[in-house]
Amino acid sequence: MTTPIPETALLRLLAWLSPAFPTGGFAYSQGIEWAVEAGSITDGASLHAWLADMLAAGSGFSDAVLLRLAHAAHDDPARLGAIAELAAACAPARERLAESENQGSAFVLALRAWALQDGPFPALPAKCAYPVAVGAACGAAGITADLACLGFLQAVTANLISAAVRLVPLGQSAGLAVLAALEEGIAATAAASRTAGEEDLGGFAFAADIAAMRHETQYTRLFRS
Repeated sequence: MTTPIPETALLRLLAWLSPAFPTGGFAYSQGIEWAVEAGSITDGASLHAWLADMLAAGSGFSDAVLLRLAHAAHDDPARLGAIAELAAACAPARERLAESENQGSAFVLALRAWALQDGPFPALPAKCAYPVAVGAACGAAGITADLACLGFLQAVTANLISAAVRLVPLGQSAGLAVLAALEEGIAATAAASRTAGEEDLGGFAFAADIAAMRHETQYTRLFRS
């Protein structure tokens, strides 16, 4: 983690995981919308608990593993295809699968601006989960798997906090306090995924999985997941 990152690689990581990058992440809540309606998330403390579990034992960990697998296979189209299929199989609900693949497709499309400078980016499947797309792109760009994983988890967590700020609602200061308190959890999940492989995929954040399923039939919705 102490190896210097080239300036261009750092700039790309910041751009690709910025809220302004057109992946459409602002439209998704990963079931948090239903959790708010059900009363599971009511304030900063309950939001922190929900996201801490998601990072350690839910989609956060699984996505980190998938990202690292794709990073290592960025120059192997057949292997990337297999990882993309595995990512799709791991999705716990229809909306979560659509969210990940829609964001992944949008991410790959937006990468064309950099491909014009460097030549073709990794040959990713037409439908590709978001962490798989990010991992492969970062591997091709020379961004280390550790930094890519940390950046990805930070960006996803921040996006979910932004959704909760609008849904609960929470003040901006409360949302930032949750993000600051989750730094250790983000770092721990990134570290835990470093030695994980396909056999370690999965989780037991059942409340988050159920929330994703319940959101599909929620009567009033602001978010797509």
